[in-house]
This record gives sequence, C-alpha cells and structure tokens, in this order.
Amino acid sequence: MKRQPPRPFVFVNMAMTADGKIATANRAVSSFGSKRDHAHLYELRATADAVMSGARTVELSRATMGTGGVCFCRRRLAGGLAEHNLRVIVSGSGSIDPEAEIFRHRFSPIILLTTDRAPKKSLRELLHLVDSVLVCGKSELDFARAFQLLRRRWNVRRLLCEGGGELNDALFRAGLVDELHLTVCPQIFGGRHAPTIADGIGASCLAEACALQLKSTRRVGEELFLSYRVKKSFR
Repeated sequence: MKRQPPRPFVFVNMAMTADGKIATANRAVSSFGSKRDHAHLYELRATADAVMSGARTVELSRATMGTGGVCFCRRRLAGGLAEHNLRVIVSGSGSIDPEAEIFRHRFSPIILLTTDRAPKKSLRELLHLVDSVLVCGKSELDFARAFQLLRRRWNVRRLLCEGGGELNDALFRAGLVDELHLTVCPQIFGGRHAPTIADGIGASCLAEACALQLKSTRRVGEELFLSYRVKKSFR
C-alpha cells in the first residue's frame, strides 16, 4: 500500500447549546460560553501550531485567532512551539471581507485555503492581506492535499479547527478529524435554521455516521467539557 504523505493531527473545538446549536438562527449570537470555556479555547490553541476557521466564521465573530495573552505565549514556548500560532482561513470562493478584524492584527502569518473557482483578481487583492494562498482543488477544497502542504511548508503538526459547521462537516466527511472537543452550554436556541457543529452534507444513514469514543468528561459549573477520539469518519 502506498504510504500517504504526513498530515497534521487535526482536532476540532466547539461550544454548543444543549440542543446542539453553535449560533442563533439569525447568527446574531455566536458567543455564549462562560469565561472557563473561553479559557479552554486558549488552552487548546496553546497546543496547536495553527488555528483554522472558515471565512464566514472569522467575519461574523470578529475573530483574530490569537493566542490569548502573555501567559499562553509562554506556555507555547515552554512546549516547544512558536510564540504565536499560524492562522488559516478557509474560503472555497476566495471571498473574505478585506476589512475583517483579523487583518488588523499582524502578530502571526495568515494563510488562505481556497480553490480554482476563486477569482484571480480577488486573490491578487488578498495577497496584500494574507501571507500565503494555497489553492487546493478545482471547485471543492481538497483538504487532504491542503493539510499535507501545511505540514510540509509550514511544519504544522497540530491543527486546531474552530468551525463553522460546514467546515467541520467537510473535515469529518474527508476522514481528517482525529479528535473532537465539545463544551455543552446550558442554553436552548432552537430554530431549524440555526447552525450546528457539523452542517453541510452530513451522513445519509446511520452506517455512515461519524463514530466517536469518549476520552474525558468534566463538569465546571453548569457546563460540560467533553473530548472524543474519532473512531470512524463519514468516509
């Protein structure tokens, strides 16, 4: 069997309501975890070479995808990592608001993952904002190829994905997620159009479902912090 080129260890971190939502139906509320959950996010980032999110998630949450302050930078350095994590934005169409908050903070390189359907003019304009553009795939992103490039060119050994739901779904379906971290928060959002941790195509039957093995569970206040190993992906 031909050996596949190495890729990063991929882990997903998401906070969701008790009914599995990651935002309200109108996307107006997307941050609802406690201070402990927020600290947990930075703790996980402190173990990752790169943090990745979809373009819409980056825009709507005004994310900078940063390390979280001096104490986490020190933790990264003590663990043999760079002081700041790389930042990876995913957009198959190559569209992201040039005024997005992330571009106002230049503490670490920003990498854009996109496809051949991204207009060349848009990519030329984005080159003034990002440090590298990786075109992987014709109309759909080839994440396996993209992750191999991240490992080879940027030495990304641990890659943390922070959503949104469609990006997570694509990674699960491609068989590229190794671990899932979930914070279950004590709210109900409801709404058939409210996003979940894995939107998109999903599984068509139970046999295709992504199988998980529970690694740990911890209660802090009214929140549950769960971690799972991925046993079998949709693929």
